This record gives sequence, C-alpha cells and structure tokens, in this order.
Amino acid sequence: LKDTIAGFKGILNGDYDHLPEQAFYMVGGIEEAIEKAKKL
Repeated sequence: LKDTIAGFKGILNGDYDHLPEQAFYMVGGIEEAIEKAKKL
C-alpha cells in the first residue's frame, strides 16, 4: 500500500511527467510503468 500511495503522490506532483502515457497502460505500479517506458 505504501508503494501505491507513493507512486500516486509522485504522479500528482509531476515526478513522472516525462513518461509517455502508454507506459501507464496495463501496469501494476509505478516501477512497472518506468520499466515499460524504457522499452517504448
């Protein structure tokens, strides 16, 4: 739960604005989105 809340706060704060929108599609947590963004 801590990771989910931290990831959500990061999204709201703009910490992940550099990631493409597609990186957030069909992933679990923010770490998965970061890894997916590296492959896009």
